[in-house]
Amino acid sequence: MDAEAQPPLQPQPPVEPPLQRQPPVEPPLQRQPPVEPPLRGYGDFTVTVPVVIAAIVIFFTNQNSSAIHLFLITNITAVRTCSDLKIIANISQSVLIPSSTPSLKSSFTILHQVPEGHVGVYWLGGALQKTTTTPGFHLKLPLVTHYEPVQVTLQTDLVRDIPCGTKGGVMINFDRIEVVNRLKKEYVYKTLLNYGVKYDHTWIYDKIHHEINQFCSVHSLQDVYIDMFDQIGETMKEALQADCTRYAPGIEIISVRVTKPKIPVIVRRNFEQMEEERTKVLVSIEKQRVAEKEAETQKKIAITEAEKHAYVSKIVMEQKLMEKDGLRMQEEISNAMYMAREKSLTDAKLYQTIKEAEANKLMLTPQFLELKFYEAISKNTKLFFGEKISSMVLDQKLHGNYFQDLERKNLEA
Repeated sequence: MDAEAQPPLQPQPPVEPPLQRQPPVEPPLQRQPPVEPPLRGYGDFTVTVPVVIAAIVIFFTNQNSSAIHLFLITNITAVRTCSDLKIIANISQSVLIPSSTPSLKSSFTILHQVPEGHVGVYWLGGALQKTTTTPGFHLKLPLVTHYEPVQVTLQTDLVRDIPCGTKGGVMINFDRIEVVNRLKKEYVYKTLLNYGVKYDHTWIYDKIHHEINQFCSVHSLQDVYIDMFDQIGETMKEALQADCTRYAPGIEIISVRVTKPKIPVIVRRNFEQMEEERTKVLVSIEKQRVAEKEAETQKKIAITEAEKHAYVSKIVMEQKLMEKDGLRMQEEISNAMYMAREKSLTDAKLYQTIKEAEANKLMLTPQFLELKFYEAISKNTKLFFGEKISSMVLDQKLHGNYFQDLERKNLEA
């Protein structure tokens, strides 16, 4: 009898061996050159005090830490000669924890650092202590004393997503509001005693929500979004500072910065259309104002040109008048000179005539005239014949006698 038919063998997938967890291999320690530590930081424990404390605690506890191990190797030269270097580095983890670590770990630390701009605040068994510490390294009891750094310089609290409803019932949302504030150092204990480390949640974060809703509830969307938006920051600052001054005097509100709120899309589109129309109106007004300015400028230019021409004409007229006046004065001087010259000539002729008359008067005596008569007759080449020739001579003598009588009368007169 034949053997029963066997089913064909199917290939099986290869079975991978299970992965075995390998123990972590620690890198070999290398000697690093010493690095000069910074002056101050948030966890740079580059002093010898932590090493001394770590050496003391080495006999009481044992922890694992590679970070402190590397720190001790690279920064503390005095520990390099210690044969138990790794043990000291492991123990330091329970002693040295930066102040930026969670509060649970900070409860186990002995040495802690207060950053610059902060003060150290302590709770002993849950009770807040009045003692505060300045920036630097300080010691505390682990597990018993809890420590928190509190900032006393300017800080900005950012409040996000603040919904509110306007007077008209429109819901809007302020995306972010920044509040710049400061906690006065002398009021740290009183403020933390009343409101805890998160005092800003009570007087800034929660308060800003309340004040924004109060503001929106009594104003319309037009006021909140456009007309009074520039006053919201100052209003929030005054409201926050008033309550802080009354209930938490250590908190000083420096300023409040508010971003534009988010409004519904339809409403925002309406505002955009209104702004477009307002912009068009403003553009028209500006164009009209520019046209008026241009017309006024042209008018001023025309007036200036007219004044310039009038001034030039006045100067030309004055110049012509001055020229005419000069010519007139020249004519007057010429006339005066001519009149003076003619007067002088006339006076000279008159004087000459007077003198000639006086000379003739003295010279034309009857004897002289008779002499001249005879001389004239003697020079006459004509001979007259007739009965009356003697009478002509007689007439001449009579004339001579007449002139003599006349001269005598003049002398007697």
